[in-house]
Amino acid sequence: MKLHLSIAVLAVSTLALPSQAQTLTYIGQQHVATGTLFAGTTVGGLSSIDWNARTNSYLAISDDRSTVNPARFYSLTLDLAQFRRSAAPGSAGIGFTGVTTILTPAGSPYAANAVDPEGLRFDAQRGLIYWSNEGDRNLAVPRIQDPTVQAMRLDGTHVRDFAVPSLFGTSLPNAGIRQNLAFESLAITPDGKTLWTATENALVQDGAAASTTAGSPSRLLSFNLETGAPGAQHVYNVGPVGSAPNPAGGFATNGLTDFLALGDGRFVTIERAFAAGAQTPGVGPNGLPTGNTIRLYLADVAGATDVSALASLAGQTVSPMSKTLLLDLSDLRNDDGSALALDNIEGITLGPEFEGKPTLLLVSDNNFSGAQFTQFVALQISAPIPEPAAWALMLTGLPLLGASVWVRRWRATAGHGAA
Repeated sequence: MKLHLSIAVLAVSTLALPSQAQTLTYIGQQHVATGTLFAGTTVGGLSSIDWNARTNSYLAISDDRSTVNPARFYSLTLDLAQFRRSAAPGSAGIGFTGVTTILTPAGSPYAANAVDPEGLRFDAQRGLIYWSNEGDRNLAVPRIQDPTVQAMRLDGTHVRDFAVPSLFGTSLPNAGIRQNLAFESLAITPDGKTLWTATENALVQDGAAASTTAGSPSRLLSFNLETGAPGAQHVYNVGPVGSAPNPAGGFATNGLTDFLALGDGRFVTIERAFAAGAQTPGVGPNGLPTGNTIRLYLADVAGATDVSALASLAGQTVSPMSKTLLLDLSDLRNDDGSALALDNIEGITLGPEFEGKPTLLLVSDNNFSGAQFTQFVALQISAPIPEPAAWALMLTGLPLLGASVWVRRWRATAGHGAA
């Protein structure tokens, strides 16, 4: 199903990209069944993915808390020509080529429940992998751990920690991260100077978690890649959960699970919502709707308040980042007209050209559950994601900027992908 950007629709407003004006085309998907083994490990929990244009290969981190196998990341290849717009596409074109154990600063594998790997980006310029540990605030066990952002080498050995501000920690009972709603994401700016992460939902002191009736103010947090020091923070308003759980009162969440930095303060973000028992389009391996709603947005820090000096957002007047819907994946259809069943999409990366146009690749975290599946979704950028300077050209009816020009400029300055 093709969803093209339309200049006629764009001309309706100079302030926001209309939700019906899409820039992305559905190429296809492929699945890896839960329980699949590779090199003595169970493939699953893939919560972030990154692409290396030099080698046309990928890295994907597993969010296994060292309870199935030691914390790790995979290297793999994806052949987009074998992706299918089918409800049962198979796994052709997915090739796992290596697995690397993530090591502690002391040089040993992480013990069970001592880490929760989530975000991953590869910095080709420095030859390092950055990864985020979501932390832990499981009061029932209890198990408490501050979130971290770290750098490691390609062999998994530790290089350094970034200086995460204490307001994101777990030391105070009424402040810091929420359980399982912390650092899911990472992004490197195209100039290679800044690393960004974000909380999936609000810090405890900033506001409530997302519900079916209200969103949640997440914080984006930047780091200087040379010094590791924290920098600006901005509020990103995660939307409400898109579907109601069934029965009412069941588990429901929506969160910022990953993003790409495009430069000039712009990001492509994933908001992944889940509602237990919700009648979402498509069905999973168990024949039931997956309950997931996945939306991609174009977000911008222009005009947003730097909130790094605010210990709490409560009672403060701040300007959040702007965001515009790029694509609701619930609208995508397979060649037979069936809805694309969506799993727990948590990772995004720029990908190679397909039929002359650049791509975005998404990956799902299957939670090692037999009712879920590891899903790769390929999207073609059928028109450039608009840059602020392009608005005047579009609104005067000039042709769209070429997608290939956009992506070549992005690649030339990005300096990151996967090995």
